[in-house]
Amino acid sequence: MTDEKTDGKKTLSLSRPGKLELNKTIEAGQVKQSFSHGRSKSVTVEVKKKRTYTQAEGGRMKEVKDAPIPLVEPKEEAAPPVVKVEKPKAPVVEKPKGNLTNEEKAARVRALQGAKKAQEEAAKNEQIEATKRAEREAEEALKRQAEEEARQKEEAEAAKKAEEEAKTENTVEAAPVKEEKPEPKKSAPAAAPKKTLTVDAKDPAPARAKKPMPQKAGPQKVEEPRRAPAKRGDSRRRGGKMTINQALDNADGRGRTRSLASVKRAREKEKLKQQALLNRDEKFVRDVIIPEVLTVQELANRMAERSGNVIKALMKLGVMATITQSIDGDTAELVVEEFGHKVKRVSEADVEVGLVGEKDREAQRLPRPPVVTVMGHVDHGKTSLLDALRSTDIASGEAGGITQHIGAYQVTLEGGDKISFIDTPGHAAFSAMRARGASVTDLVVLVVAADDGIMPQTIEAIHHAKAANAPIIVAINKMDLPGADPNRVRTELLSHELVVEEMGGDILAVEVSAKKRENLDKLEEAILLQAEILDLKANPNRSAEGVIVEARMERGRGTVATVLVQRGTLKVGDIIVAGQEWGRVRALVDDHGRPADNAGPAVPVEVLGLNGAPAAGDDLVVVTSEARAREVAEFRERKERQARAAAASRGTLEEMFAKAKEGEIQELPVLIKADVQGSIEAIAGALEKMATDEVKVRVLHSGVGGVNESDVTLARASGALIIGFNVRANPQARDMAKRDSIEIRYYSIIYNVVDDLRNALSGMLAPTLQEDFLGYAEIRNVFNITKVGKVAGCMITSGTVKRGSKVRLLRDDVVIHEGDLSTLQRFKDEVKEVKESYECGMSFAKYSDIQVGDVIECFDVKEVARQLEED
Repeated sequence: MTDEKTDGKKTLSLSRPGKLELNKTIEAGQVKQSFSHGRSKSVTVEVKKKRTYTQAEGGRMKEVKDAPIPLVEPKEEAAPPVVKVEKPKAPVVEKPKGNLTNEEKAARVRALQGAKKAQEEAAKNEQIEATKRAEREAEEALKRQAEEEARQKEEAEAAKKAEEEAKTENTVEAAPVKEEKPEPKKSAPAAAPKKTLTVDAKDPAPARAKKPMPQKAGPQKVEEPRRAPAKRGDSRRRGGKMTINQALDNADGRGRTRSLASVKRAREKEKLKQQALLNRDEKFVRDVIIPEVLTVQELANRMAERSGNVIKALMKLGVMATITQSIDGDTAELVVEEFGHKVKRVSEADVEVGLVGEKDREAQRLPRPPVVTVMGHVDHGKTSLLDALRSTDIASGEAGGITQHIGAYQVTLEGGDKISFIDTPGHAAFSAMRARGASVTDLVVLVVAADDGIMPQTIEAIHHAKAANAPIIVAINKMDLPGADPNRVRTELLSHELVVEEMGGDILAVEVSAKKRENLDKLEEAILLQAEILDLKANPNRSAEGVIVEARMERGRGTVATVLVQRGTLKVGDIIVAGQEWGRVRALVDDHGRPADNAGPAVPVEVLGLNGAPAAGDDLVVVTSEARAREVAEFRERKERQARAAAASRGTLEEMFAKAKEGEIQELPVLIKADVQGSIEAIAGALEKMATDEVKVRVLHSGVGGVNESDVTLARASGALIIGFNVRANPQARDMAKRDSIEIRYYSIIYNVVDDLRNALSGMLAPTLQEDFLGYAEIRNVFNITKVGKVAGCMITSGTVKRGSKVRLLRDDVVIHEGDLSTLQRFKDEVKEVKESYECGMSFAKYSDIQVGDVIECFDVKEVARQLEED
């Protein structure tokens, strides 16, 4: 059975029945490879034939027999080189001859272009592989040359050794030599199965056959040279073996190469390295913002420098600072300039820039009610006068009949005019509150009792009014009393440069009686007349600005602040900042307790919604956002904390030495809780005035509201006294204070607070030493007694001498010793005292320089408690 193609070639035949064979189309041959150490191996080498096809005329493909024939070049472009095909291709089906269509031409052109590109890529790959193959062949040639030289050297040594042995044997007597059967050679290991190695016909791998070593004939046994055993790890042990992978790699000239990703990574790494070298010398110049104070770590972060380098720069400037210490802005500026950055100085106070609006134009300002502050001495009838003006009873609600809070009210007169009054306390402790009231006022009504005249707080009120440049109207009160003398008041005012109109001056003086409500209309007319002269105006159509008159904490309402609006209109929902506190206005309450939607200029109102109680006298400003309000409040709180820390510092080194010599100042720690902020300031001011060089009061904490558990905890930790002014402790705080023995004192009148703390400070004072004279004794004789020393025989000339008293030894009316009397005897008996005209024996403690005629002065030392002087 045969199967023939159309060209007549027989490719598939059946030689004998039942057997199908495929004639070999691959030429095969045997190649014997020789290796080191006398080993060899036969390898079957097959040469694969390649079929090359080219395009003949008419577009048909034709097989090239001997040499490659270039393809027929189309007219459009040059013909590409011959494309080598590794595997035989299927025969091309011929198309009938005829004219080709445009589509077929375009398809053939595309095929030719693709073949050209493939040929270019194949040529490039072949060039790369040829280079690698040449490198491998060079390495193998060097290796084979080294092995051949070593083998020849070994053979020469073996031949030389055999010749020497043969010479030695010839010198020995002839003797019958037995034929020795040659020892059978050790069977060589079974030959490995033959490996088929495919070699390209163009570049067949050269095969080397090992020549067999010549052996000498004869009965003598020729020993083979012994080779040194190969050590473990020696590359020669496996140098002659070849694996299938090695044979295949050597055959086609391809070895392991780096992947494309590895090459890309190496190039990227090298590129980054070069970029780092280029950027090493470049310096980034930054704009460094420097506040007034910052730490070394913050400065390093803003410059993007290492903190160690910044510390080194500071050391060069003579500043020894750690990473957490703070430095001033000037020092930081020098450091930044040294590092080559740009400096931008800012201040923390910049957060308050633009907080207060611009000044109003005259066309925007409208008339407003006057703000009148009532000032005077304690119990001269200030609150009673306001009570008469408002027709309400306020004085009955004050403890002790004296005003301890600032009250702000607005009175509407019969004609429709309005006047805003501020009532200030008259007690000496409330000097700061009087000064604050005078600073926010337009007019000052000075209330003077007709029966008392000018008093200390009256003089102080005059000074506050003059400092505020506020006009003064004198209200001579208590004219209904029998001892009232208004002329006396007018005369006493002259000594303080206040000249009333009756005496040719410009000060208005009105005689009134708050109790009987006499001449109140004249006082109101005088206030309105003075306000008309001042021409008081404000702009109500803007954001509100005002001042905190008083602030307190109320249960169920939170922080309640009495605010006097100075310009603008305060509305419900506005975001406000007052001192260190901020918040949103939740409600407005007028002076009559009624809710209000807004408050215009010169209107006193209570504001609810602050997150804490601000200090009396703080400015109130409306801001645009909560973030701005929080920022301003935090800045003010931080500034106040720094000021307190600076005030509580230990002071200079000289002050420390002075305290060490004089003794450390003793402090009485106290916690003050009150109903309003003004009372806290008054108590703290009064306690501060009581301080001396030896004792003082230290206010650990003060706040508005009742005494709570945290206050008791702080008092327990510091051993402080808790003072509650018009407030009480909650049940939990009372139980804790009772358990921990913490004293809580409640007060409603400031007199009692000052008196009790003065007594407490007096008890802390070191007592004074007072001497009490006892008597004189004259030394008549001196006795030396063994184991005792000198004993003076004395006569009591005056007074009494007691055992254990202090003594002074006088010699010629000069004190030469002062000490203690150790022994007092009479007739060898110890006695407690010896009276005048009696003899006795005395000896001094640790002193024996006594002579006849010396005089002994005896006295006692007593400690006397001291008292603080009242102001």
